[in-house]
Amino acid sequence: MKKEKFNVFGMTCSACSANVTAVVSKLDGVKSAQVNLLAKELVAEYDEGLVKPEDIISAITKIGYKAFLQDEQGSVGKKNNFKQKWDMRKKESERETKELKIRFYYSIGFLTVLMYISMGSMVGLPLPSLISQSSNPMLWAFTQFLLSLPILILNRKFFVVGFKALYHLKPNMDSLVAIGSGASLLYGIFALYRMMYALNLGDTETIHHYSHQLYFESAAMILALVTLGKYLEAKSKGKTGEALEKLIDLAPKTARILENGEERIINAEDIKKGDIIVIRPGESIPADGKIIEGRGFLDESSITGESLPVEKAEGDEVITATVNKNGSFNMMAEKVGDDTTLAQIVKLVDEAGNSKAPIARLADEVSLWFVPAVIAISIVTLFVWLFMGEGFEFAFSCAVSVLVISCPCALGLATPVAIMVGTGKAAELGILVKSAQSLETLSKIDTVILDKTGTITEGSPIVTDIIPMKKSLSEKEFLRLAYAIENKSEHPLAQAVIARAKEENIPLEDAEEFLVIPGKGASAKISGRDYVTGSLKLFKELLGAENTAKLEEKIESIAQMGKTPLIFAQGREILGIIAVADALKPTSAYAIKLLKDMGRDVIMLTGDNRTTAAAIAKQVGIEHIMSEVLPSDKEKCVREEQEKGHKVVMVGDGINDSPALTRADVGIAVGKGTDIAIESADVVLMKDSLFDIVTSLNLSTAVIKNIRMNLFWALFYNVLCIPLAAGILYYPFKLHLNPMFGALAMSLSSVCVVTNALRLRFFKDDSGKEFKDKLLSAEIAKREAKKETPKEENKTEEFKMKKTVSIEGMMCMHCVSHVDQALRGLENVTDVKVSLENKNAEVFSDADIPDEKIKSAVKNAGYEATSVKLS
Repeated sequence: MKKEKFNVFGMTCSACSANVTAVVSKLDGVKSAQVNLLAKELVAEYDEGLVKPEDIISAITKIGYKAFLQDEQGSVGKKNNFKQKWDMRKKESERETKELKIRFYYSIGFLTVLMYISMGSMVGLPLPSLISQSSNPMLWAFTQFLLSLPILILNRKFFVVGFKALYHLKPNMDSLVAIGSGASLLYGIFALYRMMYALNLGDTETIHHYSHQLYFESAAMILALVTLGKYLEAKSKGKTGEALEKLIDLAPKTARILENGEERIINAEDIKKGDIIVIRPGESIPADGKIIEGRGFLDESSITGESLPVEKAEGDEVITATVNKNGSFNMMAEKVGDDTTLAQIVKLVDEAGNSKAPIARLADEVSLWFVPAVIAISIVTLFVWLFMGEGFEFAFSCAVSVLVISCPCALGLATPVAIMVGTGKAAELGILVKSAQSLETLSKIDTVILDKTGTITEGSPIVTDIIPMKKSLSEKEFLRLAYAIENKSEHPLAQAVIARAKEENIPLEDAEEFLVIPGKGASAKISGRDYVTGSLKLFKELLGAENTAKLEEKIESIAQMGKTPLIFAQGREILGIIAVADALKPTSAYAIKLLKDMGRDVIMLTGDNRTTAAAIAKQVGIEHIMSEVLPSDKEKCVREEQEKGHKVVMVGDGINDSPALTRADVGIAVGKGTDIAIESADVVLMKDSLFDIVTSLNLSTAVIKNIRMNLFWALFYNVLCIPLAAGILYYPFKLHLNPMFGALAMSLSSVCVVTNALRLRFFKDDSGKEFKDKLLSAEIAKREAKKETPKEENKTEEFKMKKTVSIEGMMCMHCVSHVDQALRGLENVTDVKVSLENKNAEVFSDADIPDEKIKSAVKNAGYEATSVKLS
């Protein structure tokens, strides 16, 4: 099976997308077809042996639309990156919006004159006798016809697309507008001919009668108002991708690379794997890589949502679009272009926004029969009123009103707009949702299964207690001996002891004859004396059960606190115990409380023994525990909960969690998890915090609530307005809807749906806000105590003064490099940032540099400095 994307042009409503989906799905060999009305894209999965892309394009073309296979090759033969494709999509959207704006402005201009002539006399507005209804009805009518023609020509797209779709028996919204407006125009022309015929006969009564049934203003008004609605809709839809656009714009446009000992500025898209990139204070990271020299404090909030800068040093990984707040370093590019973390996030968010949620199936099913049903209702309305004895004018007006008030657009936009805004908002919050289905399923979750290690806990054990049991032995001396023994071991618990010793600057003593006792412990010689470390089981074998009774009581109390005891002895004498535990994440307990308050059942899944698991669960407030679970049985535990009728979300981070993540209704991987876990998950949390599970559930609920509101409005609107347009209130209340007001209502219904979806941009999750603020304050205090937090007012210590130089003459990146080198050659300059886009340079210095010197340096480089301003 092969999956391809096609651009489909000409779609205007949900009926269009439903028709394209239906015609492609019917082709032999096509497994699935998904159309996104907003992105104007078709994603088709098909068997290459049975169907070709050309067959799919041909099938779409036959029903009146244009389709193209998305071109993966750029104009110079290299693969386009996502940003280029996004820019192309944005330009197309802007072109469409501009075209609609021009069409509307010209239409409203002609329409204003037309309405003045056709209805001005009703409110006492003066008209020349040449085109007055009373004195010259023929010229009055013919002038209206002439004024309506430019509006019809400007908006001919409705007729071209609408009648083509109707010809192929796949009518859409354009078909409704074309029939309604076209019928009004044709009836107006018929009335004009009747007036001409009556004029020859001198029949003034007939002329007067038909002068009130011209409908030219209705035909023009319908087109103008629908175009207005389309214009407002296009403007609103343009805002749905704002979150994605913000992500794309995070990546810097240029980078400073080190080549043969010299710095050179290049376009960020030209960075190659292995390039050495120089990062200075205030600059964004242009590629994923590792620091090879220097250190800095990186603001990762744009990617992970982490509010405080993170210190990075040699060997640490850095991510594209994060900002270096302080310090300078050189890094080696490892992932560039579309392989960077940012590019993958953007691609993921775009695909999720363009995917289809199960809740959208109702709209798709309704859309298939909606337009044919409306046409049928319009015809029935015409004949029913004629049968009831009403005049043709009234019956015709009701039939046209039914056509133009019906709105399949609102139905089609109800789901995709909310999904696109919702997934974009989630990305802003550091939550990557891979599909619309996952977003919808999250709102139905009633059970949350949390893997203990790395999810509830930090995932790396630390020493919590050092307990010497020999009176003459101090904690420091005991740790020194433990450090010497464990330094030879590769066990994770031994690494915790080593880390604690290094933290306390304990000197390392050499241990000899180190021997691992499989599954039990280890032994070694220090200064000629024998030492042993291990579990209670080992010491029962060495000392006998009767000699370890007190030790066993001590160890049992440690285990009940969720800690793992390491026993150390010299010969047969117990020296002490070091307790090691996988520390809880500071957010775990409160996040779990919030999940329970939301009515979700929380279960902890762990391979630990029952005692340790119960101790951890008690600390975080979890009542339901699945302990001593083998890695291979995690998937079984999830399946058992699903068989009980629960909707389950599984949260994990390890390789052994991936089957369970796949089995769950929604799998959530934490950002620091393994690649396999992240690949298996439906949702990825970029921050290492359980609060984001709460946020994702709340956001999902808000999105689905928004979609239901949109669907209700779209269905309620049509159910209410179609009978109203058909004249159901005419007999009891003498109320009759003019087709012009019907067109206005139809236009505004789509705008209302899109505007309602855009409210999701302002989603805020305030659950646990006070607790989060306390955590943040504590972290800031901790960093300030260690003098690690760079002060906001002094984001870089390398300059005291900043001047902005406006420069004329820069045309390319070579120009940027020349200006950069010229300005760096000035005395006291600490940093320079040259922008080709803004045609300026920012000069940072530790002392004042005369403006003339700066201008002279720029001039010597071959360019003109038009102004120098102190920033």
